[in-house]
Amino acid sequence: MDKKIRFAVAGIGGMGKTHIEGIKKNPLAELAAIFDINEEFAVKCAADNGLEKYYTDFDKMLAEEDIDALIVCTPDQVHRDYTVQALRAGKHVLCEKPMAQTLSDCREMVKAADETGMKLMIGQVCRKAPGFIKAKELVDSGYIGDLFFVESEYAHDYSRIPGRGGWQWRTDPVLLRHPVIGGGCHAIDLLRWIAGNPSEVFAYANRKMLTSWPVDDCTVAVMKFPDDVIGKVMCSVGCKRSYTMRTCLYGSKGTIICDNTSPEITVMLEKLDDNGEYLGLDTEKIPVDINNHNVASEIEELIDCIINDKPVPTDGREGASTVAVGAAIVESAAKGDKIEVDYNF
Repeated sequence: MDKKIRFAVAGIGGMGKTHIEGIKKNPLAELAAIFDINEEFAVKCAADNGLEKYYTDFDKMLAEEDIDALIVCTPDQVHRDYTVQALRAGKHVLCEKPMAQTLSDCREMVKAADETGMKLMIGQVCRKAPGFIKAKELVDSGYIGDLFFVESEYAHDYSRIPGRGGWQWRTDPVLLRHPVIGGGCHAIDLLRWIAGNPSEVFAYANRKMLTSWPVDDCTVAVMKFPDDVIGKVMCSVGCKRSYTMRTCLYGSKGTIICDNTSPEITVMLEKLDDNGEYLGLDTEKIPVDINNHNVASEIEELIDCIINDKPVPTDGREGASTVAVGAAIVESAAKGDKIEVDYNF
């Protein structure tokens, strides 16, 4: 293919810069434009990446630049605005997780993709982490037998993440970002990918660490998955612990323990003799690469879907389904009752 896919990046904080590096690594991609409402950030990013122009006006960028796709790395709460506008302008979109903070926003994004026929990918990057990919392969192959319980956690100390240009968008009381949707979506999406869509959830939450924040900082949810599998998600954004997404998958023949920051996954299998007598457990350590923000793989996949007109695996409905589970968890914690997940979009 002679023509490269020309990308624009909206929002050039940490994840925006990570996506820019992913674009630069791909021989079929080209960084064509950057947009940010903070002109100081935009000026520096343009200079660092050899661009003569930068944009602080999104409409102007869409009007002036010949771009094929937009990567949305803005705060969650404005994902809908940039995504819908770009789709309706005839641009494909890779939107960072979570798709949005509300189901109504997700529905508008799905509708725009449906009506325009443009590709919409949601950046559920845990599906690109080598350890999780290997764990899913083992589960799908029947290596640990039939699943009966799955659990994952999103443990991250947000109090140690600096604000963007002095503004901590995660704590903005007007934008109101729920950590279980914004960060816990990683654990939710991972379990959905492996075990299917949960039908109902029950959750508890508290705010004992980040007491000045406008939302709960710790949430635990139990949920009912297909085939009578049960599961649990824990999300803590104030814990005193290194970032991790430790995940355990329990099957009838064995157990997988994995995360996205370790160079190996652990598999424990029941060992039997020829007569079926129990001999103990075999523990296997399977080496994997560490790549917990593998956005380069997402960009590669989107380019393939654009060039070959393939459906996007993590499309709008997949992204919205993860938000739907997160929204049900938030509602359950607030009401103290189980909530059925709304997948109507």
